[in-house]
Amino acid sequence: MRAIFLLLLICAGVASAAGLWRASERNTSGWALMTPKERLEHQATVRSFANRAACDAYELSHHAQLQARARDRGQTLQPERRGICDHLRPPVAQP
Repeated sequence: MRAIFLLLLICAGVASAAGLWRASERNTSGWALMTPKERLEHQATVRSFANRAACDAYELSHHAQLQARARDRGQTLQPERRGICDHLRPPVAQP
């Protein structure tokens, strides 16, 4: 029984690792400057993009908004380690 439970945990971990991108404090610059609702909206927005241009425009706007928020609080916004648009899935080739 323990072996089955352990196997299920491992499978769940592998499945979640391969799932959709998830915003978190580890991969989102300005995480602490957003409310929980804004974090969920940000994640949903990033996942919704169908093309890179729209994502890039959102990323610039969102980053500027968080920079202003950080400046108002006397903080410095850390630069992104990886752009949010780099998380987009590659487009599916059409036959």
